[in-house]
Amino acid sequence: MSGRSRIEWTEVTWNPTTGCDRISAGCDHCYALTLAKRLKGMGSAKYQNDGDPRTSGPGFDVTTHEDTLTAPLRWREPRVVFVNSMSDLFHARVSREFVARVFAVMAATPQHTYQVLTKRATRLRRLAPDLPWPANVWMGVSVENLQVAHRVEELRQVPAAVRFLSCEPLLGPLAGGLDLSGIGWVIAGGESGPHARPMDPGWVEEIRDVCLEAGVPFFFKQWGGRTPKAGGRMLAGRTWDQTPTSPAHQRPAPSVAG
Repeated sequence: MSGRSRIEWTEVTWNPTTGCDRISAGCDHCYALTLAKRLKGMGSAKYQNDGDPRTSGPGFDVTTHEDTLTAPLRWREPRVVFVNSMSDLFHARVSREFVARVFAVMAATPQHTYQVLTKRATRLRRLAPDLPWPANVWMGVSVENLQVAHRVEELRQVPAAVRFLSCEPLLGPLAGGLDLSGIGWVIAGGESGPHARPMDPGWVEEIRDVCLEAGVPFFFKQWGGRTPKAGGRMLAGRTWDQTPTSPAHQRPAPSVAG
C-alpha cells in the first residue's frame, strides 16, 4: 500500500487519495498526471477513473481509497512518509470527513513522520482548526513563483509542528517576497521532463541565502532537465540536504499561529 520513493527528501509514499486538477503554473507539466495515465494503461485499480480533460486526465480523477487509508497502522518500523504524492489531500472534492480520517491515522501512528504538501492553502487554513496536529505531521505548501506566495501566509496560520515550503518546480524569483517567519524548512528544485522549463541559478541561490540568514533548513533537490537527475544536485560546490531533524536545526515546535 506504500511505495519506496525516489524523492530525495522522503522515504515512502502513501496515497489514500489519488487524482487532482491543475490550478497554477506549477501544475502545467504534472508528473503525477502523466504517471496516472500510464498506470491506467497498465490496469492499476487505483487509476481507472478519468478526470476532466481540461484540468486533469486519464486515470487522474479525484478518488479516495478506503483500503489504503489504514496502511500505516500496519507499518512497524518508523518511516518518513510523503502523503498523497499522486493527489492533493485538500482538493475540494476530498471530503472534510476523509481529510479528518487521514489525520486520525497520522495521529495514531506517532512512530512515523508525515509530510503533507498542498497547493490549496486556503482550504488547508479553513480546515486546520478542526484537525489534530500531532508533532509527527509536517505541513507544506507549493510555491513556484511570487504569484502564489500568498500560500505561505495561509500556511503560517496552521498549527503544524513543522511548516515547510516546496519551491519546485521553481519558475521565477522568490527571495524578494519570501518571508520565512514561522517556516521550518524550505525545499527548492527545478522542473524535470521533456518540457522542463529552465531555472535561473540565481533564483535558487537567493532562496538559500534567505534560509541561511533566517536559520531555516534548506534542501536543494535538483536542477532538473529532461530527467530528474539530468542536472545533478550540486549547488555552489556541495549538496544541501538540511532537514528540520538535522542536528544543527533541531528546535522546539513553533507556537500556534493566530
